[in-house]
Amino acid sequence: MTSSDTAVRERVTQVLRTDADDIADRWVQLQREQAVLGSDLTEGELHEEADALVAALSAALEGSGRPQSLVHTHEDLNRNVTDLSLRRARGGASPTLASLAVQALKQALLEAVRRVTHESDEILAAALLINQLLDAAGALSFEVYVEGREEIIRRQSRQLLEMSTPVVRLWRKVLAVPLIGTLDTARTQIVMENLLQAIQDDQALVAIIDITGVPTVDTAVAQHLMQTVKAVRLMGADCVISGIRPPIAQTIAQLGIDLSTILTRATLADALAAAIPLTDTPGPDGTDAR
Repeated sequence: MTSSDTAVRERVTQVLRTDADDIADRWVQLQREQAVLGSDLTEGELHEEADALVAALSAALEGSGRPQSLVHTHEDLNRNVTDLSLRRARGGASPTLASLAVQALKQALLEAVRRVTHESDEILAAALLINQLLDAAGALSFEVYVEGREEIIRRQSRQLLEMSTPVVRLWRKVLAVPLIGTLDTARTQIVMENLLQAIQDDQALVAIIDITGVPTVDTAVAQHLMQTVKAVRLMGADCVISGIRPPIAQTIAQLGIDLSTILTRATLADALAAAIPLTDTPGPDGTDAR
């Protein structure tokens, strides 16, 4: 690093330190003018975020390292940029707006530099330094945003799957999972996890898998059902499949899928009637179901 580079860096660092409040306030103002805010950020949170990032930039520049690498090597700066991006990802802002939120800081910082110097060469050198520093921060913000949104989408997808595959307690020690829609590998895993946990929690003896709402049953769906049945049996419970409508029964027969080892019934009511005796509990009329 040359002496001129050092001088420019010291100048920008001094501006960040002495004009921190003004820079932070101007950055908040620019974000509001450019409409690059997350909808869930309050005024107080926004100013707190700005103060923390400006302080982190100052601390990072006071240390060593190239400006473009500081966002990765300086822990406090990296954490503040990451937190800023994740807050906007959770607030529903687009990745472009999340990156622009960091870029708006360029203008606020360069304006502060221009207030203390009128030398064109020094302003140009400061602008280059600021660009190197905040372009890297903007790139990190974009990357973190994308990763954060993907995680949010994965979590929401799992929550939707869990909501679409509820485990219902039909009778003492009898559980049911009414399936609606296509049964794929991901959904099978959710069904299996929820059902096995419910069997353990309720000490259930019978699990009914109702496929009335499953439009078609092919080889893949049958394999998924078999996996779930095997897992239920490993938990010490019996399994009944209900909702075997004539078209599905015909398809299963044509595909040569062997469900002979599994108790099947046409309706959920029939499956419950078959399940109660397996629990060795009194039936609906008060008599022993067996």
